[in-house]
Amino acid sequence: MSPFYEQERREFIRIKTTLTVRYKFFCSHITDPRLEEIYQGITNNISAGGILLDGTVPNLGWLPDLLTQKIVIGINIMLPTETESVKALTRVAWIDSVNEVTKQCKMGLKFKEITSQDSDKIMRYIIRAQLPS
Repeated sequence: MSPFYEQERREFIRIKTTLTVRYKFFCSHITDPRLEEIYQGITNNISAGGILLDGTVPNLGWLPDLLTQKIVIGINIMLPTETESVKALTRVAWIDSVNEVTKQCKMGLKFKEITSQDSDKIMRYIIRAQLPS
């Protein structure tokens, strides 16, 4: 094997798609009115294991707590193939491209809690997206 070969380490197939994501931060040890707000961002890809969220973190001081799962993110995604939205509780796996002025960043979110029905919706969406039209 070539030393330059990098093997794909993802557990699930990931597809490129642009979907609106509504999300909320959950934390038991912080009292901040921004935790009560619902935010809106987008995902540019989705898998059965998680999403890439491009959105706002209202307080950049939360970044360490997001990375250590002291703050988790509840998400709500409307898939174009479904009538009911997908809901999940996620943990932040990584954070990238932080803009200190706008507080926008990209976050790799892994599903922490998701129902089997919502997981099935995502799998159906991914399978349909890969079929020839």
